[in-house]
Amino acid sequence: MRMPRHLVLALLLAAPPAWCQSAADRRTAAEIRRLRASSNAAIAKHDTSGFGAILAPDFSIVTSYSNHESGRDNHVRSIAQTFASRPDVVYVRTPDDVRVFAPWGMASEQGRWTGSWTDGASKVRITGSYFAKWRKVNGAWRVEGETYVPESCTGGPYCTTPPR
Repeated sequence: MRMPRHLVLALLLAAPPAWCQSAADRRTAAEIRRLRASSNAAIAKHDTSGFGAILAPDFSIVTSYSNHESGRDNHVRSIAQTFASRPDVVYVRTPDDVRVFAPWGMASEQGRWTGSWTDGASKVRITGSYFAKWRKVNGAWRVEGETYVPESCTGGPYCTTPPR
């Protein structure tokens, strides 16, 4: 059975492949991926200023535990508390797709994330998907918002205690 042409066209237009992006959009997507990698490296070193460097001042997040936080400074303080209470915590965000809407200076990032730390005698490992909204702020790309969705969790009571 053949798919009607209008459906084929609609599918192609809804999700243009990377080769359809302009060279400038590909460079922006590469820059966003580089910034995400620098944030991952900062988390691995528990470097809160490096972590906060990619966040917009009005940053907001919905964590995997469904906590809502607003403001870069608030979130940096929160991550510092996490580093203090979980000395071996590591979070890694791996972008699968970055799309740029240059006329408005915005981009989306979708991908997979993993978090791990020791909780008592157990090693917690949580994974899932995430979405980030980027915006160009004073000439630099910054994360305006992130949402994390858990999809699996192993090790420890953290995984069996539902969000409040």
